[in-house]
Amino acid sequence: MSKIRATKAVVLLSGGMDSCVCATIALEKYGHENLALLHASYGQRTESRERLAFDRIADWLEVQQRLVVKLDHFRAIGGSALTDAQIAVPENELGAAGPHGSAIPVTYVPFRNAHFLSVGVSWAEAIGAGAVYIGAVAEDSSGYPDCRAEYYQVFQELVRVGTRPETEIKIETPVIRMKKSEIILRGLELGAPLQLTWSCYQGEQRACGACDSCLLRLKAFAEAGVPDPIPYRQAIPAHS
Repeated sequence: MSKIRATKAVVLLSGGMDSCVCATIALEKYGHENLALLHASYGQRTESRERLAFDRIADWLEVQQRLVVKLDHFRAIGGSALTDAQIAVPENELGAAGPHGSAIPVTYVPFRNAHFLSVGVSWAEAIGAGAVYIGAVAEDSSGYPDCRAEYYQVFQELVRVGTRPETEIKIETPVIRMKKSEIILRGLELGAPLQLTWSCYQGEQRACGACDSCLLRLKAFAEAGVPDPIPYRQAIPAHS
């Protein structure tokens, strides 16, 4: 049986900077008529703000096909500062150790990206899409184990054996080996709406400027030599 050669792609869009640039890369290849945007809310602290960012970016990209899913079991599972109110989000401690001194930060959500990818692949197979894009970044990030290139290589094999014989879905990770400053510059080159993105782990009106995600974002914009267009809770000192 011949493989399906699809011209449509599903993009996992959290509302953050990396996924926004990833979506814009996919837009350049497929066009807005052939993109399908997937957003997963998982009980994270900034759930409503990330959803707002998703809606605004999707509108800017002019993509009509959208799916929003709620994965509330992550809140019940806990084990992460992003989903468990009893675990504080570290401030001004980039890469703060996880439980029992683990090198993995407390903001890591256990095996989260596998859940996101599973939904993405299910939807892709249902609508005949040939690719699932995810804006995972291995380098210059918080060190989450489910953001490594080998993770997606293994998941690709799972997709192959777990879908219909005629289905062909490729997991695309276009920014995985880029530094965050390079992602910003690529986004600017493509006209990505970085001003609509949201990265903060705990702020919903203004970004805190102190959590891991804010610190990485600010560092990346400083290295790229351009100002960050989103508002922050407090004045942010210039980075060297």
